[in-house]
Amino acid sequence: MVDVEQWAELRREHFVRRVSIKELARRYGIDRNTVRRALRADEPPRYRRPARPSKLDPFKDEIHELLRTDAKLTGVRVRELIEPLGFEGSKTIVDDYLREVRPLFWPTRTYQRTVYRPGEVCQFDLWEPSAPVAVGHGQTRRAWVVVACLGYSRAGAGALVFSKQAPDVLWGMTRCLWSLGALPQLLVWDREGALHAGGGRPTDVYAGFCGRLALDWHFCAPADPEAKGCVERLQGYLETNFEPGRLFANELDCQLQLDQWFERANARTHKTLRARPIDRLVEERSAMRALPVREPDVDRRWVTRVAPDPFLRFDRNDYSLDPNLVGRRVEVRASQREITAVALDSGELAARHQRSFAANRTITALEHARALRQRHGEPEPDLVVEQRPLERYDALIA
Repeated sequence: MVDVEQWAELRREHFVRRVSIKELARRYGIDRNTVRRALRADEPPRYRRPARPSKLDPFKDEIHELLRTDAKLTGVRVRELIEPLGFEGSKTIVDDYLREVRPLFWPTRTYQRTVYRPGEVCQFDLWEPSAPVAVGHGQTRRAWVVVACLGYSRAGAGALVFSKQAPDVLWGMTRCLWSLGALPQLLVWDREGALHAGGGRPTDVYAGFCGRLALDWHFCAPADPEAKGCVERLQGYLETNFEPGRLFANELDCQLQLDQWFERANARTHKTLRARPIDRLVEERSAMRALPVREPDVDRRWVTRVAPDPFLRFDRNDYSLDPNLVGRRVEVRASQREITAVALDSGELAARHQRSFAANRTITALEHARALRQRHGEPEPDLVVEQRPLERYDALIA
């Protein structure tokens, strides 16, 4: 056996310097037939270990039959089925062989690159941060971000929500569209439960939302994230670039940092486009429809009667109502920022509270507490104000 260097020398001496085979055999101390084989070989010699039989060889035909029946059969299940037949090998050799032969029974899917026209499509998805978001009062809460991405410019936007219910998801979509500054032709979602009614049809609330904005909708097929790859890649960028190393004081701080991050991300050069999304967004907006004067109303609304205990329960919190309206019906409106209630018969304001995303709180307006005391004949508590001598302030200044 000659090595690579010796093989090269033999060929050089024979074909360039015209040294005979007999002389080469004498000079290098090797057999003439070995010299002839080296001269006939077009490729350098390589060490080849003789193939050893695998423990899996007697069971390969059985594995092929199993894959013909179900090409998605897992490696664990294949081992369970062939072990009673006498297989004693490891998990690794089964998994390696399945990786090699599975495409023969389950052809690999191929994809084509999609090119979008300006203003044609906006893709949406829900991304869940890995850690709960602080909501004040020492509490945290599970949250999601509605992520939007325009197909042509790849400009993105995000809105923080605390549930996957339709009013919250639609509010997040509205905020994203208003952040992007115009309306596309088509909204693309996967089969999100709050929006998809089954069979590719929208729920009534989602159809109403699209109808008010005169937008078309499309739901991707099940288990097909590649159909909305633009927003999937943006979501992956969020996970790796936005979330690590960040702390949020509350939900407002989280949304503020999200907005600032999207501003920077939209101003960076996109790897695929080789252009900045913010620059292409200017062109895309010219092909999109202008935003309506008012945002679509997606707030929760319901009618209730003011109980003798004048409080309203919403999202695990109790909000006070005007006790002078006990027994009367009020319409409640819950937005992402406040809770309001208005008497149906007179239009009187029954409540206006800033919404709290913390849990198990009782939120009482000062005027409601005073009205309750008056209805029960309780006097207003006397306020005792401490009168400090002026010498104390002089001592602090000095």
